[in-house]
Amino acid sequence: MSVLQTLQERSNTTCELCTATKDLKQYTIPPSLNESVDNSLLVCNTCLSQIEGTTEMDANHWRCLNDSMWSEFVAVQIMAWRMLQRLRNEGWPKDLLDMMYLDDEALALARATGEHEDEANKIIHRDVNGVILEAGDSVVLVKDLKVKGSSMVAKQGTAVRNIRLDHENAEYIEGKVDNQQIVIITKYVKKL
Repeated sequence: MSVLQTLQERSNTTCELCTATKDLKQYTIPPSLNESVDNSLLVCNTCLSQIEGTTEMDANHWRCLNDSMWSEFVAVQIMAWRMLQRLRNEGWPKDLLDMMYLDDEALALARATGEHEDEANKIIHRDVNGVILEAGDSVVLVKDLKVKGSSMVAKQGTAVRNIRLDHENAEYIEGKVDNQQIVIITKYVKKL
């Protein structure tokens, strides 16, 4: 059974965050590189667009986290924690965060994207032109890069899609080039 089919079965074909039943998609929580049932959840288009920042955050929509934060599935708990962190200035999410419990491993993964950091303390990744890079962006290499530990050379002009950010170092991103996951220095890429 595929990851999507398993997610549909475990969630009864509803969004695992808000219980919507339309436009459902599999979402793999960053910075996970491999899709699995343990690091994915089923979300609706409304939740997904706000998670990825393509639409403005609607705080009232996320009152559903009052229920979904108690999910038995760690991926759902992590996304609930991250969304509550984003909304913590609203007031009510602070109360929910105080009640919420994540074990050490889940909390470390939840903090991996820096949702809990104040804006002033967040690590910001920028390309060669100073444009801010975000997880999932596509970039193009502006220079031939020799990949350490292999004989591969990533050629200038190569597009790297669906990048991941290193949340400890603003100069590093990760992406696949020729089906190989590599670390790339941000000063050698330009956002598409």
